[in-house]
Amino acid sequence: MKMEKGLKLKLLLIGLFALLLSCVDEGFFGYSPYGNIKSIVVSNQASNAIIDKSTFSVSVEIPGGVDLSKISIQELTLSSFASADKKVGDLLDLTTPQIITVTAEDGSKHNWTIHSFVASLTPQLKNGDFSAWYKAASDYYEPGESAATTIWGTGNQGTQVLGKLATIPTDLGNGNLAARMETLDNGKLAATFGAPISAGSIFTGFFNSDKIDPGNPEAAIEFGTPFIGRPGKMRFKYSYTPGSENKDKQGNVLAYPDACDIYALLEIRQGTVVHRLGTAWFRSDNLQEYLASIEIPFVYGEPEGTYPDYLKPNGHAFVSADSASFVLPTHITFVASSSFDGARFAGAVGSKLVIDDVEMVYDE
Repeated sequence: MKMEKGLKLKLLLIGLFALLLSCVDEGFFGYSPYGNIKSIVVSNQASNAIIDKSTFSVSVEIPGGVDLSKISIQELTLSSFASADKKVGDLLDLTTPQIITVTAEDGSKHNWTIHSFVASLTPQLKNGDFSAWYKAASDYYEPGESAATTIWGTGNQGTQVLGKLATIPTDLGNGNLAARMETLDNGKLAATFGAPISAGSIFTGFFNSDKIDPGNPEAAIEFGTPFIGRPGKMRFKYSYTPGSENKDKQGNVLAYPDACDIYALLEIRQGTVVHRLGTAWFRSDNLQEYLASIEIPFVYGEPEGTYPDYLKPNGHAFVSADSASFVLPTHITFVASSSFDGARFAGAVGSKLVIDDVEMVYDE
């Protein structure tokens, strides 16, 4: 009973600490001098904006043929307590570099220059070979060159408070890094709170600590990254060892084995409205001891015939059949997990997935 109260107190303190960090996230007491653009999304953006705080500059990738004179701001996140002379919905004329002036809490002004450059018609996921990993503030590694520039997230932010890291870099030899995911046992105490396991996972997007819900791991995940390609296939290398005993959230042994999930979803997002354009999905419970290369085709529009429920969009629809053959996506969501049902705390402890060299393959 004392341990249970202690854990509740620890979780409460963690929540309060996270709340404080979200309010004053640059750790300054008094009037803050910070006037940074922390994130920005504009219309037709093809990839994450490149933000350089040292030069107060932002580069955004826009597909060829887009009217650069009428680019609208769709998201704009600033330093705590800062304000800007532009807001969501305002237009930028990116035929030439534009200035956004950010005013810090202490009144200091910071002029940010917004540049645009033409997007590739055959884009790839940045760091899709998982060669770059940076050390997070809590002294563990996350995929990408830095927290500010990465398109990748993992569930480690939610599990490291339990001393668990289900997704880590692994060296395949000669400095070739890959992502290694393992389904871990969270222990009896965590199981009483409805979280018996942590499945290893990696995804495009980020982990939003302000939305942590112990009963729903995906609530804290903001999936997806800007993307405008129409690949024909998804290629990657993987190995997989399913754990010996697949269990549900209550600890009951299931009649079917655990399986890995690796999939990419092409989406068209317009504000809060989302439509699925393309689907490439690989789910397997087979043992794959050695790293193997595999290609999974994208299916554009709604798949024909009978297909499993997990392929269907959750909470939104497919694009119309007449537009599926030609429209470009605005975002891609890529996900890999060591346990396909890990989001519901079901899986086999010891399931291990290694993934490397994720690549989008374009038709010639």
